[in-house]
Amino acid sequence: MANLKEVRTRIASVSSTQQITSAMKMVSAAKFRRAQNAILGMRPYAAMLNEIIGDIDVEDGVQTAYHELRQPANVLLVVITSNKGLCGAFNSNVIKEATARKQHYEAQGCKHIEMITLGKRGSEFFAKQNGLVKESHDDLLDNPTFDAASDLCDSIMEQFRNKEYDCVEIIYNQFKNSLTQILSAERFLPIMPHAATSSTSQSRNDYIYEPGKERILQEMIPLTLRSQFYRMVLDSLAAEHGARMTAMQKATDNATELLKELRLSYNKARQAAITNEIIEIVSGSEALKG
Repeated sequence: MANLKEVRTRIASVSSTQQITSAMKMVSAAKFRRAQNAILGMRPYAAMLNEIIGDIDVEDGVQTAYHELRQPANVLLVVITSNKGLCGAFNSNVIKEATARKQHYEAQGCKHIEMITLGKRGSEFFAKQNGLVKESHDDLLDNPTFDAASDLCDSIMEQFRNKEYDCVEIIYNQFKNSLTQILSAERFLPIMPHAATSSTSQSRNDYIYEPGKERILQEMIPLTLRSQFYRMVLDSLAAEHGARMTAMQKATDNATELLKELRLSYNKARQAAITNEIIEIVSGSEALKG
């Protein structure tokens, strides 16, 4: 009977866990749909801004302070993880990539490497390395607005203009679908000029620029960078909810399979216990007859 009690306890525990994972999956599914709509609505706008910028700087030689290439002695890594766990390898993949990029720049002889982290998982991990994390903006992921992302992006752009950093990279998970996240390490600054090819020259849009290309570029580059930064934050959020929804679905399925095995074990143990009791009763009855 002790064995039966142990199995009953495990069944109750797994059943409770299954209810939790199922509820978390439903919550993540609702958040995922909102995040997916947000990123799918943002991508065409960001892509069009990039197209316009590409039409301006291809073969035009128009440059801004954000195009300045410098030897990367001072590097800033922006690491976007999540505030919560239970989302599979979502956070560990970003942390591994950020560590690899840090080691890459160290091997190149970079004197100064710092990080700005978005997400408690990344902040807590890299905080153990003294002096590495310059700023943490975990609250930005709780309510991701364009204004909040723009404020942080403006601060990063200002530090690049002031030559506090020679290179800025953003490490995050890019959203593809609910099952797939693409680990990305994108150079944010300096901006790499678009390469001029015969195909791009033929496909360039015939815009009329007023008051002029350079003036427009000076205004649009910061706007484009803010939009790209906000897009990366939304990408990471959509990927996070997709990863958590998938992880909770797998956990629920595993709990269902485990419950089947436990109930089968319980029924076998219960039948064995009943059979033993019957044998004892029959044996006692036969002994009395004798």
